[in-house]
Amino acid sequence: MRASRSCAGLSFKSQALYAVVYITRYLDLLWGNYSSLYNTLMKLFFIGSSLSIVYLMKVKFKPTHDPNIDTFKIEYLLSGSFIMSLIFTYKYTIPEILWSFSIWLESVAILPQLFMLQRTGEAESLTTHYLFALGAYRALYIPNWIYRWLAEGHVDPIAIVAGIIQTVLYSDFFYIYYTKVMKGKKFELPQ
Repeated sequence: MRASRSCAGLSFKSQALYAVVYITRYLDLLWGNYSSLYNTLMKLFFIGSSLSIVYLMKVKFKPTHDPNIDTFKIEYLLSGSFIMSLIFTYKYTIPEILWSFSIWLESVAILPQLFMLQRTGEAESLTTHYLFALGAYRALYIPNWIYRWLAEGHVDPIAIVAGIIQTVLYSDFFYIYYTKVMKGKKFELPQ
């Protein structure tokens, strides 16, 4: 964004949802849940970087963002994630409900971006690589879940179900990315 001096092609709504995801997930920093310096720094990095993206999109590069294309109704995602966090949580405490909310919201936070791609029918190379990286990051959780199950006997059904939902949402994008971008073509949705 800084190099191109533009946020064209990015969904502000998706970026704002990711900021909400990281803030609600890592709010435990306020409750003194310290596990390591690395963990604390990574939590601060995720919160800080997501808020800086939101700032850049809303203030510095606002003229390059087209709100007429970024029209997904995020109220449904926020309310649905909140309801899911109340139904599917491990404990009815504020930190646990916030964690559960962040997991459910992260699983659908990419929808405004995908909806925007669908409306425009194409995307810049940088945007498609960014989306691929986001999807790959989430898809790499699957081997992590398998490792934790085999090595530690730990299974987290909420994270697994939400992760599968998110990976399924990305699957169509991954297919088009592979068939177009990886073969040197421009990312365009089929007509």
